[in-house]
Amino acid sequence: MQTFVFTKIMNTKKAILLIVIVLLIDQISKIYIKLNFRLGEEVFVFDWFRIHFVENNGAAWGTELGGKTGKLILSLFRVGAIVGIGIWLKKALKEKAHNLLIVAISLIFCGALGNIIDSLCYGLFFTASTYNTLAILNPSNGYESIFYGKVVDMLYFPIWQGIAPKWMPIIGGKFFTFFNAIFNIADSAISIGVMILLFFNKKVFPKTN
Repeated sequence: MQTFVFTKIMNTKKAILLIVIVLLIDQISKIYIKLNFRLGEEVFVFDWFRIHFVENNGAAWGTELGGKTGKLILSLFRVGAIVGIGIWLKKALKEKAHNLLIVAISLIFCGALGNIIDSLCYGLFFTASTYNTLAILNPSNGYESIFYGKVVDMLYFPIWQGIAPKWMPIIGGKFFTFFNAIFNIADSAISIGVMILLFFNKKVFPKTN
């Protein structure tokens, strides 16, 4: 059975509601982790699922992009991307595009917005998280200026860990973890949105004669 969101018409109000709900979950989870976990602190939920607090100072997978200048460029790029995605969403709603397309764009939009909030605001409002001390909410003594905040990540799914078979290229014979990325709700929203676009490509982008 298809879900409500795919069988009912996605109008502007429903798209905004989806964005707000996902954004709230993302920010509440990040703020909770930021205020209650030391950097690197880990809680086992299951063997294959852990809450592990790290901060991302760069692009995807923690990539560094040339120090502060790279970080500023990345933050400005993200702001521009959000504006572009917002225009795309507005156009899709106006044209009454397929529900799946509107859901996908909404998820990508709120995911991008969730991470840019970290970059723009967290450095201003929180003290630094360290391996020994908890961060505190202190707008008068934040750890960085605007655009230079770090993105909070905490979801870790090490589904399998062990020595990879020797026949595997690159990792063969070495200790390997699948899946070793640590991410957040915003990242998940972006990934789900992109997967919808990929898997339902023919529905969301129908050919026109």
